[in-house]
Order: sequence, then structure tokens, then C-alpha cells
Amino acid sequence: MTLRGDLKTVFKDRGDDPQYHEATVNYQANDSTIIIPVKIKTRGHFRKLSGNCQYPPLWLNFAKSTTPKKSVFRGQDKMKLVTPCRGDDYVIYEYLVYKLYNLITPQSFRARLVLVTYHDESKDKSSDPYYGILLEEEDQMAKRNKSESMEKIGLIPQHLKREEFLRMAVFEFMIGNTDWSIQYMQNVKFLVEDSTSLPTPVPYDFDHAGIVSAPYAKPAPELKLTSTRQRRYRGYCIEDMEQFEPIFQIYNRLQNEIYAIYQDNPMLSSSYQKQTIKFLDQFYETINDPKKAREAFTYPCDKSGTGNVIIKGLREIE
Repeated sequence: MTLRGDLKTVFKDRGDDPQYHEATVNYQANDSTIIIPVKIKTRGHFRKLSGNCQYPPLWLNFAKSTTPKKSVFRGQDKMKLVTPCRGDDYVIYEYLVYKLYNLITPQSFRARLVLVTYHDESKDKSSDPYYGILLEEEDQMAKRNKSESMEKIGLIPQHLKREEFLRMAVFEFMIGNTDWSIQYMQNVKFLVEDSTSLPTPVPYDFDHAGIVSAPYAKPAPELKLTSTRQRRYRGYCIEDMEQFEPIFQIYNRLQNEIYAIYQDNPMLSSSYQKQTIKFLDQFYETINDPKKAREAFTYPCDKSGTGNVIIKGLREIE
């Protein structure tokens, strides 16, 4: 698709309160060009900063009255567009992480890979095409799971559905991601079935995960990790390892499907495939070795460690 508008102005509007700007989404369908008016604005935190990434992530705000009913964007309201930061290979790698979590649970964001060209009308100039990710709208994800989304700062992991939290926390460990927080809703959304149910966490934004290996990604200094390839379990203290067994069984049952996402994938280089398979091998070695599993997953019980550091935006919150 091509995104057209005064993109120079849009990309400069990266402050704490960015405004919406007029634009159009254009794409080919059945030998004709579909043109959809949208409003766009920058979003995010790390990737929005011009010193970090050339193109900021965007909100695409569709109006149902001007979106054709036969369009692939029918029924959409606001969608996130994830853009490349340092090369679109890393966008592909992050996209595959969303596909991984789709295997684990339907309580996950669906993602769609898209080839995007920016046409800046202020310069009448087009960018080279690059890969981006369109993310399912939060309310649609909730509706698909017969739930509602919930915004609440200050929850602690123990206030969530235990099995669903462990499923997510083990996933974050598997992909080597420490850039999340329940307490501050850092890269986590919550679903509730009704007013009496405990929330289910749904993770997103995986560019700081070790499995992605983005060159700009670094763990928070407070975690005392050397790289994102060094795993750290960031759940809460559970001494009884039997509580992890049903979760490990999920991952063991899906092992072939998880590996298949990377094996013989034509979008991936052979070197990335090999390093990712090795990274996953290390995860499976850990969860299937009682000694290594206990060491990794009871780490939050170590009061002298960093397993209970609460971070927001890769900073410790006092």
C-alpha cells in the first residue's frame, strides 16, 4: 500500500501530544486503485524518537463512512502501523513473534505483514517500499475472545488469571523479552470476560526481544543483563514448580509448529534461521531439565536478584 500526505509534517510531530493529520491509504485490488481517506499520527515511545528510528510508528484512523465495504480495511477504526527502525528485516522478525503467540493462545493480537511506500506530497517524493506490520485493533481482539479490554494501572501479576499470566510470562522468557510490566501496562493489554473475572494479559511490541535481535535493543540497566539474548524470567515468586508443568506442556506440544515458523521460511536468511533455532533449543533445554527450569523460573524468589524489578519504558520506577 502507499500512504500519501504531508508526511514531512507528520514525522516532525513526535512530541508528547501528536496531532492527527490528513492522509490517504492507496492500494491495488482487481486492477483498480482503492483510495481511502485516513487520519494519521505518530505513536509509541522508543521508536517514536527521531534519534532512534527514521520512521515513527503510526496510528491509522479510518472513518467507516468513507471506507469501502469491500475494502480489506472494512470495519476498522484505529489500527497500529509498526514501521522499520533500522532495516525492515527486524520488522519481519517481530511479525513472526506475533505469529508465535497466535499459536499459544487466541488471546493475542493478530498481525498482518504489509509492504508500504510513503509518498510525501510536500516534496512529491516517494520512499522505497518497506515492510511494516498492521496490528489488529484492541477492541476487535477483545470481541473475538468474547471479552472487553480493560485499562488499569497498578495491577500486580498476582491479580491476574494465574495460568494465563504464566503462559504469557513463559512466552516472554522464550523470546528473550524483558521490556514489559504488568504494573504499568508496559507493552501489555488486559482482557476481562465480565466485571467479576480476573484479567488476562495480552503482550505486544516485541522489538526488544532477543529473538528479534534488533541492533538498538538493550535490556534495562536495572536488570543487570548483558544483552537481549540473555533470558530473564520476570514473573513473580512461585516455589512450586508443578504449577509450571501445564504451561511447559503447552510449549512442548507446540514445539514443531513453533520451529516451523522459522524453518525453511523464504523471508529469512539461513543465518537468522540457524541462530533462532539455536535460541529456541536453549529454551526447550531449560524447560525440560528440572534443575535448569527451577533455576530459571524461581529466580524472582531470589531477593538479592533483579527478578522483581518493576520497569516502565526500560526504566525502574521508584
